Amino acid sequence: MSVTITLNPESIHSLDISPVTSIIEAVIQEGTALAQEQQLSFQIDYPLEAGDPRELSEVAEVRLWFVRLDARYPWLPFFLNWKEGELARYTAMLVPHQFTKKEGIQYNPEALEIFLMGKIFVLSAWLKQQDIPSQSRLQAMAQLLGYELDDGFFSLF
Repeated sequence: MSVTITLNPESIHSLDISPVTSIIEAVIQEGTALAQEQQLSFQIDYPLEAGDPRELSEVAEVRLWFVRLDARYPWLPFFLNWKEGELARYTAMLVPHQFTKKEGIQYNPEALEIFLMGKIFVLSAWLKQQDIPSQSRLQAMAQLLGYELDDGFFSLF
């Protein structure tokens, strides 16, 4: 079942992550993490002034909200709807980047690599705790962000 969480300016300005917490905590308590894989999307209702050319991932207040969310749930990418672009948008909230209309989003390569490796390690441990096979999932996530992870990489940890 797909879930969309709506963020409003009040939640963002107060760093209130309770709209996500209530859903994630219920999933964890019910033990239904696997059933909720790639089902979570965000609707961000954050008005920009007329003529403001920034994307939401370039707005400091929005990014800070996602930094707080990521600190609380570093394994959240497991739940994001990758097919709808949520993993890319989530990554943009946390990784320095530039956005152009011609080329789209261009992440800072070193920052993206550090972010991805951190997520691989966190998700690997969390998925193991949940008894969910991880290698193919993690390889798919890396591939979505432009990286190939060799099978041998996973034997290191």
